[in-house]
Amino acid sequence: MQKIKKIATVDGVTEPRAPYSTYTRVDNLIFMSGQVAVDPQTEAIPQSFAAQLELIFENINVILKSVGSTLENILKTTVFLKDLSDYAEYNEIYREYFKSGFPARTTVVADLVHDDFLVEIEAIAWAPDRPS
Repeated sequence: MQKIKKIATVDGVTEPRAPYSTYTRVDNLIFMSGQVAVDPQTEAIPQSFAAQLELIFENINVILKSVGSTLENILKTTVFLKDLSDYAEYNEIYREYFKSGFPARTTVVADLVHDDFLVEIEAIAWAPDRPS
């Protein structure tokens, strides 16, 4: 029997401002909602693409740690870029976060919900069993 848990918030990550959960867990799979670059302490949005992408990965890492997992257990990402001209920098930074192989990935150029957001990432990851 599958266990489904919808987790609205995670300590150390900015709380969603719309009606969605930070992630949904189905057995050992973690389905993360799109993560954007909002600093959890100050709620500021970094201005540079690199700073936004790094903050998003920090936030994803916090979510994964909360379920006993790591970036190495990401199976798939979907990345939304505001501007295709950031693609080369995105690939360069992305490579720094995955040392033992890359997850499956889709990259899309899209309008993002806030004018200051330059990138958004959603992810699917594996997490170990945890006691109920």
